[in-house]
Amino acid sequence: MLYKPKQNAQRTGQQLKLLVERSDYEANGISRYQQKIVFITGALPGEQVLVRVTEDKAGFLKARTEQVLTTSPLRVTPFCGHYERCGGCQLQHLAAPEQAKLKQQGVDELLRHQTGLADLPWQPIISGPEQGYRRKARIGVWFDKKQRKVVVGFRQAASKELTSINTCAVLSPVLSPIFTVLKQVVASLPQPAIITHAEVIDADGQAYVVIRHTAPLTSEQQQAFIDAWPEAIWIGEATAGELNYWQAGAAAPTYPLAEQQLTLAFAADDFIQVNALLNQKMVTQALDWLAPTADDCILDLYAGMGNFSLALAKRAKKVHGVEGLTKMVQQATANAQLNQLSNVQFWQADLHLPWGKAEWHQPIYQKVVLDPARAGAEGAMPQLVHLKPAQILYVSCNAATFARDAKVLLNAGYQLQKISGIDMFPHTGHLELMALFSRH
Repeated sequence: MLYKPKQNAQRTGQQLKLLVERSDYEANGISRYQQKIVFITGALPGEQVLVRVTEDKAGFLKARTEQVLTTSPLRVTPFCGHYERCGGCQLQHLAAPEQAKLKQQGVDELLRHQTGLADLPWQPIISGPEQGYRRKARIGVWFDKKQRKVVVGFRQAASKELTSINTCAVLSPVLSPIFTVLKQVVASLPQPAIITHAEVIDADGQAYVVIRHTAPLTSEQQQAFIDAWPEAIWIGEATAGELNYWQAGAAAPTYPLAEQQLTLAFAADDFIQVNALLNQKMVTQALDWLAPTADDCILDLYAGMGNFSLALAKRAKKVHGVEGLTKMVQQATANAQLNQLSNVQFWQADLHLPWGKAEWHQPIYQKVVLDPARAGAEGAMPQLVHLKPAQILYVSCNAATFARDAKVLLNAGYQLQKISGIDMFPHTGHLELMALFSRH
C-alpha cells in the first residue's frame, strides 16, 4: 500500500505574500489564499506581509508574519526587547488602546454572526495600565546540560523552548528580582535540573515564590533562595498541590477589594485574576449593573473563592455560591468568615452535570452571576434558564464559548442589555467580557 501524505501538510512551512483584510476576535490578521482563510499573527489590517505557514487545516491556514512589506499607520515599535522571541505578549506592535479596540471589533463581528443580533449594546471598555499589571506569573527554569547554563524565562511563541528573560515589563515591579535570583541560585545547586519552574505572586505588595522541584531540597539549599531575596516568601512544591512554606510563621497571601472593604485570602496555587486593578473594576461594575438590594437572593455559579459572592453579599439578602473544586469552596467559606458575612453560603458541584435536588437548586433567585473557565457553561445553561432569574450577569474569558452560551439565553427569552470588554491582559489576544441579560 502506497503512503499518501495528508493534503493539509503540503503548505506548512511555505512562505506567502498576503494582504491583510481585517482581524479576528484575538486581533490576528485575516487574509485569504486559494479559497482558504488565513489567520496571521503579528499582522494588522491593511498591511501587505510575507508570512510563514505554521498550520494547514481543512478549512483554514495559520501563519506568522516574517516581514511587513506595507506598514499600517497603527503599527508601533514594541517596548520590550524580548518581544520578538517571547511568547508572553502578541500585540506590542500595536498601541494598547488600539489593541482593545481591534479585539472588541473582532468580538463584535463574532457575536453578531453567532447570535443574529444586529447591534450589541457596548459599554466603554474597562482598561488600566498597560505595563506592570501582572500580579501572578509562571516562569520556566531549564538547565542546559551541554552549556552548563540556567535559562529562566517564558516560552517562545508556538514552542516549548524558553526565552531567557532579564526583565518583564508587564510583570508587577514587586516581582522584578525573580529572574536574577533564579539564575543565580539555581546555577549554584548541585543538581540544577531539579528546578523546573516557579510561580510568582504579588499579594498586595508582598512577593510570594512557589518553587516546583522534582527532588528534595536541603534546608541549606532552601536558605540559599531565601538569602538571595529575603523580602519574598518562599514556598516549595515538590508534589503538585503540596505547598511547603520555607520560612517559619509566614502568612498566607491575601488581596483586597478596597472599594467593597473586603480582604480575600487564597492559597498560592489557587486561581486568582492576574490583573488586580481590573479585577477591582470588574467587581465594581458587576455591582453597578446588577444593583443588588436587600431583598435579592443571588446565585453565583463558578464562584471560585468568593471574588463576586462576597461583594454581592454586602448588599443582598442572601448569596449562594457554587464551585466545582472542594478546595475553593473551603477557601470561599473561610473568606466569608474572615469578612464576617453570614448571609453567604458555598457548595461544591460539577455544574455541567444535572443539578438534581441540590440544596441551592431552587427557583428563589432574582439575579445570577456566572464566571466560567474558557470552556464556558454549556452544561449549566439549560438548567440555569429553568430557574428563570430576572437578570443574569455573564463574565467570560472566551468570546467563542460566550457566543454559544448567549444563544441559549436569547432563545429562552432573555435580552442582552449591556456588554463591555475588559482588557485584562494588554498586549495579548485576550479580551474578557461582561454581559447583562434581562428577562421580560
